[in-house]
Amino acid sequence: MKTYSTRQAAQQLGISFPTLNRYIGDNKIPVPPVTEMATSRVRVWTEEDIARVRELLPKIANGRKTRYSKLREKQKPQPKRAVPHKSRGPKNKKKRTNQRPKAKS
Repeated sequence: MKTYSTRQAAQQLGISFPTLNRYIGDNKIPVPPVTEMATSRVRVWTEEDIARVRELLPKIANGRKTRYSKLREKQKPQPKRAVPHKSRGPKNKKKRTNQRPKAKS
């Protein structure tokens, strides 16, 4: 039976390590028990644990993806094609010169 660390489990699941830790903290996924290795406490993931979490990942609602879904439903749909605007035409500017007009002699 092969075992994985939490970082390796996150890599196997295709999510980042902080995301996996956030799901663990929010109790969104079942986690393996904590085991003591030397002086540190770690979670040892088996392939069955990773497979169980992989089935649950599509069902977890991410805040960014679902937060504004009600607002998007209320918004008007975008037009099918762009609406042409009236053209302003060419800009005719008079040339200014810094010279004064010559006096008639």
